[in-house]
Amino acid sequence: MAMKEPSFTLGIEEEYLLVDKDSRDLAQEPPPALLAKCEEALRGQVSPEFLRSQIEVGTRVCKSMQEARDQLIHLRGTVGRIAGEFGLAPIACSTHPFAKWASQQHTDKERYNVLARDLQHVARRLVICGMHVHVGIEDEDLRIDLLGQATYFLPHLLALSTSSPFWEGVQTGLKSYRLSVFDELPRTGLPHQFSSWSEYERTVELLVSAGLIQDATKLWWDLRPSARFPTLEMRITDVCPLVEDGIAIASLFRCVLRMLYRLRRQNQRWRHYPPFLVRENRWRAQRYGIEQGLVDFGKGAVVPFPVLLEELFDLVAEDAAYFGCVAEMGHARTILERGTSADRQLARYDAVKKLGGSEQAALVAVVDGIIEETMMLPGAPAAR
Repeated sequence: MAMKEPSFTLGIEEEYLLVDKDSRDLAQEPPPALLAKCEEALRGQVSPEFLRSQIEVGTRVCKSMQEARDQLIHLRGTVGRIAGEFGLAPIACSTHPFAKWASQQHTDKERYNVLARDLQHVARRLVICGMHVHVGIEDEDLRIDLLGQATYFLPHLLALSTSSPFWEGVQTGLKSYRLSVFDELPRTGLPHQFSSWSEYERTVELLVSAGLIQDATKLWWDLRPSARFPTLEMRITDVCPLVEDGIAIASLFRCVLRMLYRLRRQNQRWRHYPPFLVRENRWRAQRYGIEQGLVDFGKGAVVPFPVLLEELFDLVAEDAAYFGCVAEMGHARTILERGTSADRQLARYDAVKKLGGSEQAALVAVVDGIIEETMMLPGAPAAR
C-alpha cells in the first residue's frame, strides 16, 4: 500500500515580552484590559504565557508560507497597536537585554501555578520567549521516524534564529542564552530516538502513570510530536524580531521534513549520528550563532555556515519549489548578510558605548532597536 503524503500544513506560535515604552523595562503587571482587548480582537489566536510580562500568539492552520506570513503580520500588528494604547510595546526576542528575572511574577492560572510549584526556582528564571513551528504529519509512525531524522538539522535552525545575547544587563558571550535558561528544566534538549509511535506512547504513559507529568505537553524537547495536533513541533529556535527571518526559518524546517519524507518514500533515510555529536552542533549554534560554522560529521570538519546553508538549499530545492517558498526560504541568505538579531543587538550596544554612552543607555538602545524591528510589518498599520 502506497504511503499517503502528509499534508505538511503549517502553524507558527510566537511568544513576546511586553516592555514599558518609558523605562524600556519589562511590564511586570500589564493591565488585564490589555489581554482582554487582544483576545477580543484575535479570537483564539492570543493567550497569556507563564509570566505576566509575556503574551503568545499563534496562526491558524496554514497551507502556504504566504498565509502564515500574513497572519503573523496581522497578529503582531494587532498586539502592537493594543499594547501601545497602554504605553507598552511587544518585543519579539528571546531575552530582555537588562530585565531582572527575580522581579517577574507568573500568571495566576492553575497550570502555571502547578508549574511554578513543581519547578520552583528554575521556573522563576523563565524570562524567555521562543518560536514554535508545527508541520502537519498525520501518520503517527512517520511522525516518529521524521522526529529522529530531523534532529540533525535543529542546530542549523537555531543558529539562524539567535536573539538572546544579553541576560540581566550582561553580555553572556552566547548568541542564544535562552537555551541555557531553558535547559535547566527537565525533559528538554534533543528528543529521544524512538523506534515507533507505540514506543513513544509507552514512554509517555510510564511518566504519566508514575505521576511525573500530567501529559505529553510536559515534554519540552527541541522537537516533539505535538500533544494537541497531528504535527511535529519544532521548538529549538529563538523568536526573531524581524518577521521575515522567522518565516525563512519556518520555511526551511518545513522543507527539511518533506525532503526526509521523500527519502523514506525511496526506502532511504538520513544517516543517524550519535546524539552527543548533534549536541556539539547545538552548542556551537547556541554559542556562536552563524558566526563560526557547524561540524559536518561526514567530513569530520567545521564548515562555515554559508557553505552549510547552500548545501541545505540544494538538498531541499525540490521541496521549496513544491511549497512555492523559494523566496521565503532564500531570505536565510539575507540573515547571513546582516547577521541575526543577536549580532545586531551586540553591534548596537557597541556603537552606543563607542560614542561614550553609558551602560544603561546602550542597553536601552538595544531595546529600542528590538521594538522597531518587531513592528517592521509590511502592509500593517504602524503601532502607536
